[in-house]
Amino acid sequence: MRVFVTGATGFVGSAIVQELIATGHQVLGLARTEAKAAVLTAAGAAVHRGSLEDLDSLRRGAALADGVIHTAFNHDFSRYAANCQQDWAAILAMGEVLSGSDRPLLVTTGATLQARGPVADEEDPHRPPSESLPRLSEVAAADLAAHNVRVGVVRLPPSTHGVGDHGFARILHDIARRTGVSAYIGDGENRWPAVHRRDAARLYRLALEAGARGGPFHAIAEEGVPMRRIAEAIGRQLDLPVVSIAPVAAADHFGWFSRFAGLDCPTSSARTRAHLNWSPREIGLIDDIGQTGYFGA
Repeated sequence: MRVFVTGATGFVGSAIVQELIATGHQVLGLARTEAKAAVLTAAGAAVHRGSLEDLDSLRRGAALADGVIHTAFNHDFSRYAANCQQDWAAILAMGEVLSGSDRPLLVTTGATLQARGPVADEEDPHRPPSESLPRLSEVAAADLAAHNVRVGVVRLPPSTHGVGDHGFARILHDIARRTGVSAYIGDGENRWPAVHRRDAARLYRLALEAGARGGPFHAIAEEGVPMRRIAEAIGRQLDLPVVSIAPVAAADHFGWFSRFAGLDCPTSSARTRAHLNWSPREIGLIDDIGQTGYFGA
């Protein structure tokens, strides 16, 4: 299968490219710069020049492929709402090309759900877009499904981890280094689900090979890691004290990230595992953070 991958040089996307090529697929990776194009070429992928802003480039890439995996997202949280709008437009543009065909499209979103029980699962809906959580990926996917696009959603947890982490755990690390303490909110028992990026990459590949049928898919290896344990692991890495921050002071300490630092969203992947025969096999979040040089420079 020839797969068009957006975000192909990113933290998760680069692992997907490696997984696809290692299992016999061809990859057409989106690249906006010569440097990113060189990375893709070195990995054994073909290069498609374009960007999320250039919707025609996304349409052309999707038209050249047997399937699409969309992982690109601008993580500049100072303009998060605008980036969510950009993501929505990109998904719809690629879906236009795939409408009426049998070619699958996998869309990425976060596992922030309206849980009906103590642990969220695949049947729980994504939180409706709001000022604090304006992600529109699942809205776009539902619109495409109604227009005869074979579309599936992969929900990634707050921590998709691995050496060189620059996601949510990295943000906590940087806040700790700046403030001199590794902190959690209240008793720190709020939980983040987690997955290693290589396990997530295998899930994307399996979901694509299944024709994106049976989703949404939960790329969840650990249902819920307490925030206090994450703070302790970061504290050990930086040799900093670990402290509790009162909820009323969370915004002062964590800034815009306080809404994520306080999330309690334990999430199951039991249905995904059964449907795709997917079993996570990589190192867990706390042990991963404990590795020397985990966060890099």
